Amino acid sequence: MEIFVAKSSGFCFGVKRAINLANNCASETEGEIYTLGPIIHNPQVVKKLEEARIYAKKGLDEIDKGTVIIRSHGVRLEELNAARDKGLNIVDATCPFVKKAQELVSRLSEEGYSVVVVGEKDHPEVKGLISYGTTDIRIADSPEGLADMPRKKRIGIIAQTTLPMEKLDAVVSFCLKKASEIKVFNTICNATSIRQTESAELAAKADVMIVVGGRNSANTRRLAEVCRQIQPRTYHIEVAAELDPSWLEGASSVGITSGASTPDWAISEVADKIRSIRVK
Repeated sequence: MEIFVAKSSGFCFGVKRAINLANNCASETEGEIYTLGPIIHNPQVVKKLEEARIYAKKGLDEIDKGTVIIRSHGVRLEELNAARDKGLNIVDATCPFVKKAQELVSRLSEEGYSVVVVGEKDHPEVKGLISYGTTDIRIADSPEGLADMPRKKRIGIIAQTTLPMEKLDAVVSFCLKKASEIKVFNTICNATSIRQTESAELAAKADVMIVVGGRNSANTRRLAEVCRQIQPRTYHIEVAAELDPSWLEGASSVGITSGASTPDWAISEVADKIRSIRVK
């Protein structure tokens, strides 16, 4: 059986940077170390960080002293300010692309634009982004989400960094009819687009697709959706132990791709598990 692994699989730049900062912090910092929310959306990596004495906490009310690492998705501005007010040692592991999007929301608001953040309203990155704007800010992942928006003088648009490009395109097209001036910043990470394109190409030639990554990872779930539209025999798993041999019956090739927060070792374990399965 042939096994194809997407070239872009594994940690993206922002996730790799966040994990490196966390590991360096563990080796160089004394005292208690926490992350404000899971540093990335991968339960297995979060568990490994606990072994290095880095613990994820839901909120600042659970952290009174020590070091707090800001997760790769970023946090709300008020949380960051509260951490400073508490006198905590702050290590900012926010992805630089997310940080740039935060700055753009702030700038657009200061310049008087009505801001539209294209993304998932419950995603931590989006919750952080809107905190950098004024009250005249909306979240939508489709034109339907803006159906009740009145006409605006000026609209500024930015996107969640892991969003599919077609969602941004759709909202921009809708907003063109809602304002006389529109300013758009394409804040979608290029690595996200590349990963989705590679995964789609792999799904077109593989008999089975395995998408590896945390179930709480939006970009991993999106990859699974992209692949499933092309190859119905697509399965989303977190770890190799979840592989079901029956999925591979009659297959001569298997494609493996992963979300941006999936470590290389998890992908390797999945490939090794597939090689060990004897299929009919």
